[in-house]
Amino acid sequence: MALDTRELFARLIKCEAGGEGYDGMQAVASVIVNRAQIETGEFARVSNGGDFRAIIEQPGQFTCLKTSVGGVYNPQNVYNITPEDIHYEIADWALAGNTASSVGNSIFFFNPYSDTCPNYFPTKIGIIYNRIGDHCFYAPTNAYDDT
Repeated sequence: MALDTRELFARLIKCEAGGEGYDGMQAVASVIVNRAQIETGEFARVSNGGDFRAIIEQPGQFTCLKTSVGGVYNPQNVYNITPEDIHYEIADWALAGNTASSVGNSIFFFNPYSDTCPNYFPTKIGIIYNRIGDHCFYAPTNAYDDT
């Protein structure tokens, strides 16, 4: 199924953060914007000057882009998601280059399935910036520049 960037982004927002409310969905969308706009490290190379689709489709980044996980079918993937108006609204907002101040320059997020967020994103390339709903958001450290 061929999806344009807007459609793919709206589906990703719903899949990754649909249960996190408006602020949580904007925060996740902001991470994509921040990755597309960062000037150093891995995401700068992947985005090649701001390509949102390249960031969204970067292998290994979003479980929602995988049709199978660990050899098992993943029913919660973007191809099975039907976005609603709110998801398109947030995708359009993000594609225009907007970001939520609640996540600053965060380029990583994840759900720790815990009441607390670890201080660092796994290899100390990100440091905790904020928690919104069930997701922890991480700003890049100087170590990220070398990725």
